[in-house]
Amino acid sequence: MARAGLQVEVFEAQDTIGGGARTLELGLALGVRHDLCSAVHPMAASSPFFKEFDLAARGVELRYPEVSYAQPLDGGRAGIAYRDLNRTVEGLGADGATWRRLMQPLSDHAGGVVEFGTFDRRRVPRDTVTAVRVLLATLDQGTSLWNRRWQTDVAPALLTGVAAHAITPLPSLAAGAASLVLAALAHAPGWPLPVGGSQAITDALVSDLKAHGGTVMTGAEVTDLRELPRAAAYLFDTTPAALVRIAGDRMPASYVRAVSRYRHGNAVAKVDFALSDAVPWAHPEVRRAGTIHIGGTRAEMAAAEAAVFGGRHAERPMILSSDPAVLDPGRVVSGVRPFWTYAHVPAGSTVDVGDNVQAQIERFAPGFGDVVVARRVIPAAEMERHNANYVGGDIAAGAVTIWQMLARPVPRWDPYTTPLAGVYLCSSATPPGPAVHGMCGLHAARRALRDRFGIRRLPSLAP
Repeated sequence: MARAGLQVEVFEAQDTIGGGARTLELGLALGVRHDLCSAVHPMAASSPFFKEFDLAARGVELRYPEVSYAQPLDGGRAGIAYRDLNRTVEGLGADGATWRRLMQPLSDHAGGVVEFGTFDRRRVPRDTVTAVRVLLATLDQGTSLWNRRWQTDVAPALLTGVAAHAITPLPSLAAGAASLVLAALAHAPGWPLPVGGSQAITDALVSDLKAHGGTVMTGAEVTDLRELPRAAAYLFDTTPAALVRIAGDRMPASYVRAVSRYRHGNAVAKVDFALSDAVPWAHPEVRRAGTIHIGGTRAEMAAAEAAVFGGRHAERPMILSSDPAVLDPGRVVSGVRPFWTYAHVPAGSTVDVGDNVQAQIERFAPGFGDVVVARRVIPAAEMERHNANYVGGDIAAGAVTIWQMLARPVPRWDPYTTPLAGVYLCSSATPPGPAVHGMCGLHAARRALRDRFGIRRLPSLAP
């Protein structure tokens, strides 16, 4: 909007800007900074918005691990997803050829896969062939058919760890589609980590906004639409329910009812560690991974997610983790490094899952407790204190289901507009949904520029 020559003001409730893309000291060790939510960025490297914005030209260095992600298993075994598809195939033994048949057609057409994952769900993707490939593979890996093609337990576990990003029962169509898109991008171009943490991406965006006359006000929570200055357009990076509260009686009852049917999903508890050394994973290649999915076999992960869906805490929870200092030595301060983890828990959980998380990591990394200097747990119920969009700890800003991925936030042809003229929704509660890709905002801005200002051609985002 600022690039189009408009006066833009941003209001942020928190004292620092970035929402889930912030890197802060959490008090575990002096000078050690932790990613508050997002840490690894396959979509920031691949989405149309960020490709045009060109993070590298703005001084943001994305480093790509040779091992995009790993899935440790008992007995010192592991599934390893290298950037190199051929090397991944070789390491998967009897299931290598199956992995190639599933992934190569997608990784060879990564642009089409990204389009499938980021378009606004209101048109047919340009690369229809790749879209159909993803859909057919989803029917295979997102349904009860998901075990039919595998011979060992390693390859299916490797793919299921990616599916678990959706925080939904497994198998499911939504999780299957997410796993295929992300797994394909692990081979082309990879899953990078930004040097210095996710804050580097936010800082680049804020810098460009200010360079084009925009202003940012932090510590400025908005509770009523009347608190905002008069403007031709208002874009809300909030949950649908928050928008309805802020709009008050100005919002038609029919839209309020539709929003009341929008469902939030299950949650995460954040467990941050300060470590005196790298995690001592039993399998040496796991130590090179940018992301580690900790949950054991496919059956174990499905059972853990089923427990969470049933409102119970899994004794062995599904955990996502990253050790950024593997690629970014600058994150080590006075010999102490950050270690980032999430554990999947029921929505609204107040439970401190620190001991369970540490035990689950120790299962695959004997001696992990010996390198732990400090630990901090943010229960799911407290995630909203850091980002109001994470209702009950739902970092996806809405349950990841096929229906809600198509009809986020309400069944409406243009999901970014609202019944109030000039008021738009641009959060992860709109298509294409959660991830650091910038596309929800881009799609919403396109509508606002066209409808409110008569601007039909988007301005350049290049540096």
